[in-house]
Amino acid sequence: MNITLNGKKVSIIGTEVKVNQKAPDFTLLTDELKSVSLKDTKGKRVFLTVPSLDTPVCDLEIKRFNKEAVKFKDTTIYAISVDLPFAQTRWCDSEGIKNIITLSDYKDRIFGKNYGVYIDNIGLLARAVFVIDENNKVIYVEYCNDVTDNPNYYKVLEVLSK
Repeated sequence: MNITLNGKKVSIIGTEVKVNQKAPDFTLLTDELKSVSLKDTKGKRVFLTVPSLDTPVCDLEIKRFNKEAVKFKDTTIYAISVDLPFAQTRWCDSEGIKNIITLSDYKDRIFGKNYGVYIDNIGLLARAVFVIDENNKVIYVEYCNDVTDNPNYYKVLEVLSK
């Protein structure tokens, strides 16, 4: 997997996730610093990994999925970054984000490593989208070629519409 940041190759640590595999487990933190793992999430889920919520592309992505989330009552959308939980909450409050749950991978980077999005030399997560079904099977994966690229919104929304 070749991922770049502004056109320069970055070193990714972790295993690439593939469609039809069982979703890897993880431990993330909520805004109340409580641990959340895969078993704590239910139904159809979208895990969006972003470098930081408070950057232009991430801002656009999260706002777009926040708007689209109301169309998918059977789906929970999570935005995962290494931002501190307090910063995630502050950003969501200031931007009116109500339909997405933010989770932080700042402490152990377990999600980043288990989903193959941890950028080793800068400690951030690469931009990717993972859709997991009710049985914890991965049904869609998109690793953005460059961390500054937007995901393919139309493909993700198509998968969620099925």
